[in-house]
Amino acid sequence: MSYSNIVQEKAFQFSLHLIPICIKLSNEKREFVLSKQLLKSSTSIGANLEEAIGGFSKKDFHYKISISYKEARETRYWLKLLIASDLIHIEDGNLLLEELEEILKILGRTIITLNQKNSA
Repeated sequence: MSYSNIVQEKAFQFSLHLIPICIKLSNEKREFVLSKQLLKSSTSIGANLEEAIGGFSKKDFHYKISISYKEARETRYWLKLLIASDLIHIEDGNLLLEELEEILKILGRTIITLNQKNSA
């Protein structure tokens, strides 16, 4: 699947990278709670971006972008927790955190730009 929006593409690819990790955590490590939280928050980033793009108003767009940003921050928390508890290898976790930081930077800049336009 190809997206014309870079953050949309990055969020989709990020989710694709996390799905097998979450499945592995559940099946092999028998870890269900944290893996489910990680799966929910990570896939919610892209889902809320989709909703933002289909938003009915600028306010709706801004709101959904903000939710995507919050979900990305939550995902970062779960990833750090799983890495610190040795449930995800540090190398794999750091690569995922790098991907996530790119998404967070783009979403953060988008929110700043939207806030500047709204205050002007």
